[in-house]
Amino acid sequence: MRVEEGFQPTPYVEGNPYSTDTVLPSLLKRLAPQHAQQDIDDDLTRFGDVVLDTLRPLSARASEPKLVQYDHWGRRVDDLQTSEGWRGLKAVMQQEGIPGIFFERTHGEYSRVHGFMKSLLATGDTHVIFCPLSMADGAARVLELSGNEQLKREVYPRLISRDPSIAFTAGQWMTERPGGSDVSQTETIATPQANVTHPYGPVYSLNGFKWFSSATDSDVSVALARTGPASAGSRSLSLFFIPLRKPLLRGPDEPRTSPLTNGIRIHRLKDKVGTKVVPTAELSLDDTEAYLLGPLNQGVKLITPVLNITRLHSAVSSAGYVRKCLAVATAFAKVRHVSGGKQILSSNPLHVSILAKAGMTYRALMHMIFGAVLLLGKVECGIATEEEEFRLRLLTGAGKAFAAFHSSVVIEECMAALGGQGYMEEVGFGVALRDALVEKIWEGTIVVLSLELARATAKPGVLPAFMKWANNLVARIPSSLQATLSPSIQTLRSALDLLVSAYTPPMSPLLPRAALFLFSNITSSLYLLEHALWAVATGEASAQTDLEVFARWVDEGGLKESIVEVKKVMDEARDGKGRREEMDRKIVFGEESVQARVSVVPRKVQVVGQSISAHL
Repeated sequence: MRVEEGFQPTPYVEGNPYSTDTVLPSLLKRLAPQHAQQDIDDDLTRFGDVVLDTLRPLSARASEPKLVQYDHWGRRVDDLQTSEGWRGLKAVMQQEGIPGIFFERTHGEYSRVHGFMKSLLATGDTHVIFCPLSMADGAARVLELSGNEQLKREVYPRLISRDPSIAFTAGQWMTERPGGSDVSQTETIATPQANVTHPYGPVYSLNGFKWFSSATDSDVSVALARTGPASAGSRSLSLFFIPLRKPLLRGPDEPRTSPLTNGIRIHRLKDKVGTKVVPTAELSLDDTEAYLLGPLNQGVKLITPVLNITRLHSAVSSAGYVRKCLAVATAFAKVRHVSGGKQILSSNPLHVSILAKAGMTYRALMHMIFGAVLLLGKVECGIATEEEEFRLRLLTGAGKAFAAFHSSVVIEECMAALGGQGYMEEVGFGVALRDALVEKIWEGTIVVLSLELARATAKPGVLPAFMKWANNLVARIPSSLQATLSPSIQTLRSALDLLVSAYTPPMSPLLPRAALFLFSNITSSLYLLEHALWAVATGEASAQTDLEVFARWVDEGGLKESIVEVKKVMDEARDGKGRREEMDRKIVFGEESVQARVSVVPRKVQVVGQSISAHL
């Protein structure tokens, strides 16, 4: 039989990724006021076609970068070569206002919602282009807060520019070999240069080795380096602005120079599981010229805005992969026939139930993440209350960890929903899964973020502010819905009481991870409740569906399991007196020589101050 003969599968059609999405239009309608909502809605509808018609073809032409370290005469050149597709994706997103939208603030605090919704729509078709763009976003915020007038005049506008011919992208260099996420062990030394001045600030010479530097094709970077004794740990780290190449400012027709012009050597590109198109490298800094940002020895504090912003980018990317894969699985179900061709897959109850569970997770992630996004917008516009600032502090890391955890699970379910066809690279699930996995590591693993959440809740006023918001939201449930929502609300109230107990010192060393999931399940449930109450109050057609999603998420989404897990850990910590930790060591290292095996580790890694994990 010729391939053209016999049964021919019907290709699925995804449609405009914004207008066909089950969450975004309704979420935007709730979050943004009418004057902003219409403009953003129009832009996202238009951009949905850009994703299909422009970004997707460019993505197909994106390939892995290449590093040429020496020319044919044996001279060191460190020529980092990226593909046309990668450069094209970057240019289109800069033209579309990423990160420009965030700083133009045309719609005030809702500009963060606008820009991040754009990023989410593009995530599945842009090969992690938001790595350099998110770091440009973070670097722009650092310069906005801590840069001097010259940096604000010459560099800041390029970081947020919509003109690709002059726009900059940025890196952030913090991860080093000794500490990984523990920046207190940074080895890079910054030495002040006497009698040398520069308009960008005090001049320092940096010497050290950066183990991960993502988007090494960027123009500038921010980096931590030591300006005091190593014994001071993270308290002797300062923040620096680094041009990757000299001269930094050049005309549009001038060629791009090698990073060697500023003492930066690219030793090798990382061979990663995913994010293959992003040029990630090992760099040595040899008398690299850098400029001090802000006060000495305040680097960890000053870099925090970058971390908060890139963590939200990470959370949005996780949700973006879910959106893309769920859209494919849903479109496939509308054209695929089963049962001898007698039934379309979209009418098969069991298959639809699996997609519904994936869709419920997508809704929960979206409402939680964009709750944090709006809070970030308020903080940046200077209109957030102290309670909102406290809530953002908790939500940023927890939302990133929660989204990363769920993303790969949903992607796998969507892949299986297409059967063997889902396992084909052409469909895109493979790239999505490999790239999404990095979000479990990028900017902090779940364990690292759970420890940070525990530290944040210990600060005065932070957890009480969250509890006040939660209780006020539950109190808004109208009497007409009390009976319907009663079982879910009882579960939610029990979880809130347990949350306070979980974060009451002393906290078991085994509890932070389980407590993070309890917090995240509670928070995502609360945001789903908020949306459902809004839908009922405004008479939205989706009101009953939104109520059902809230009730199901509380009952089936993981909250009940989190309650059981947290209670179990707390009970064992109280009654077991460390027995579980000891048995864990024996399970991992064996019955004999447990202490000998553990002792080969020269030290116990302790995250000091702000934990920072590498951009990969």
